[in-house]
Amino acid sequence: MAFEVGKRVVAESESTDRRPRSGVVEEVLRGDPSPRYRIRWDDGHETIYTPASGALRAEQRRKTPRQAAPRTRSPT
Repeated sequence: MAFEVGKRVVAESESTDRRPRSGVVEEVLRGDPSPRYRIRWDDGHETIYTPASGALRAEQRRKTPRQAAPRTRSPT
């Protein structure tokens, strides 16, 4: 899957000791079939990232809980 500049992504960890990391694609250095991206990670670091198959995915937007509409009582 190819990503565009500004897209939020998540890189899966190669180790079970580390959590996946999130960031924003700052630059597309090379497209498919062997893409390379400059990514600014949420911790402030920036790296050139060449993802292995399935290692980089689009970040899912967090769903904000909807507040229930106030209930009205029907006249009895």
